[in-house]
Amino acid sequence: MRHERFYSRWYPSMKRLGAALCVPGMMLFSPASMAGTPSYVEIPATSFLSVIETEPNAKAQKIATFELRSEPVTNAEFLAFVDTHPQWQRGRVPTIFADKGYLAHWQSTDTLGAEAQPAQPVTQVSWFAAQAYCESEGARLPSWIEWERVAAASDKVADARGDAAWRRHLLDWYAKPSNGTLGVIGGEANFFGVRDLHGLIWEWVDDYAAMMVTADSRDQNDPDRLKFCGAAAMSLRDRDNYALLMRIAMLSSLKAADTTRNLGFRCARDAKEPRR
Repeated sequence: MRHERFYSRWYPSMKRLGAALCVPGMMLFSPASMAGTPSYVEIPATSFLSVIETEPNAKAQKIATFELRSEPVTNAEFLAFVDTHPQWQRGRVPTIFADKGYLAHWQSTDTLGAEAQPAQPVTQVSWFAAQAYCESEGARLPSWIEWERVAAASDKVADARGDAAWRRHLLDWYAKPSNGTLGVIGGEANFFGVRDLHGLIWEWVDDYAAMMVTADSRDQNDPDRLKFCGAAAMSLRDRDNYALLMRIAMLSSLKAADTTRNLGFRCARDAKEPRR
């Protein structure tokens, strides 16, 4: 009976990780109601050439219309989540789903405290916890290419990757050492109306586990790359885009249970079907 209760609580998130690692049988648990209404913006369908090259001379990939949270999930929102889903409270999550740093900067399981302000993005959450939160509001974590597509926008254009000044501006933040103090959400909105994709935190993506970076990315014809599901980051185009490549390197180094002081998340969801 004890084991049945364990699987009823945790198996859905284990299945999601299996999907990210290309293990068949993905299953989501039913969405639960959450206090408040999160803000999502619609991201139009497009063809997008990712910095990750899945094969030589790959063409742009089609991305369907989807919706993305306009801001990262905050401490206040995540506190409401663990109140209604106590199995995700600090001290109750098995170590297989979150390491010892999980929400360690909160004062207690149900109190944020001085080191976790309500309007700051929630950090020190594992991939499992982030996915569970998104599922609770009928959403999911964005895929890498969805995140990359929106993060490529400046405040004026949908794809600013060719703008050297914009890229230098991003790199200025990525190059700064972290002092352990996060700002609050509410940065300048980009072309799509999405805030804080850069300059505040790193963010989990759903398929982070498929981002396999080697020490030498020149070995593009290494047959071992085929042993990994979606071992895409073995080959990288646009290697001058250091800010984005740092994101890939960071995500590829993580395990699903890992938490860090500057890693949070935002949710995405498939676009609603148009009314007829």
